[in-house]
Amino acid sequence: MTTTTAILASIACGYLCGSVPFGYLAGKLKGLDIRQHGSGNIGATNAIRVLGKGIGIPVFILDMLKGWLPVWLAAGWIAQTGAEIEVVSIGKVLAGFAAVIGHMFTFWLGFKGGKGIATTGGVLLGISLAGMIGGWIAFLVFLFAFRYVSLASLAAAVGVPTAMAIQMGREGRWDYVLLGFGLVVMVLAFIRHRANIQRLIAGTESRAFTKKTPKS
Repeated sequence: MTTTTAILASIACGYLCGSVPFGYLAGKLKGLDIRQHGSGNIGATNAIRVLGKGIGIPVFILDMLKGWLPVWLAAGWIAQTGAEIEVVSIGKVLAGFAAVIGHMFTFWLGFKGGKGIATTGGVLLGISLAGMIGGWIAFLVFLFAFRYVSLASLAAAVGVPTAMAIQMGREGRWDYVLLGFGLVVMVLAFIRHRANIQRLIAGTESRAFTKKTPKS
C-alpha cells in the first residue's frame, strides 16, 4: 500500500467511524427517536438528558472512541508505508477531521448529525494531549461556573487551539496543520451551536444539573 492510498484509506475510515450515530442507536434500543426529544441532537449531551446517565455516558465514551480509533489506525497504516513522521502526523489529523465531519454529517441520517464535541475529544486524545487538556479545563470551568453545557462546549472549542498555540509557542515548533485543525473545528463548533447561542442570548437555554430540557 502506498502512502497516498494509506492516507485516503485513513480518511475514509475516519468518516465511516465518525458517522456511526451511537446516540440515535441507543435511543432506538429504548424504543424512541432521540431526535424527537430534548434538544433533538443525537450527541452525548442529549443522550444523557433523554436516556439517562446509564446510557448517555456510554454514548459519550463511544463518541470519543470513534474519534480516537481512526487516528490510531491511520498512524499504523501510514507508518507502515515508510512515510516520514510529518506525513504520518498529517494523515492522523486528516483521519481525525474526517471522523468529526462524519459525526456532524452522518450519511445514515441524511447527513444530519451531532455537534462533534465528544468526537473531537477522542481525536485530540490521539493527536494533541495539550489541546485535549486545554479543552477539558475550559469545559469544566465554564460548566461549573455557568451550568450551560453548550457554553462550556464553546469554551472548550476555543480552549483547544489556544492550548495548542501556547504549547507550540513554548516549544518554538509550530505545527500549522494541527493548529489549523483546532481552528477549523472551533469554527464548526460555533456553527453547529447556532441554536444554542440564540437561546443563550435570549436567556432560554436550559442549564445543566436540572430536569428541564430545551425545545429543539
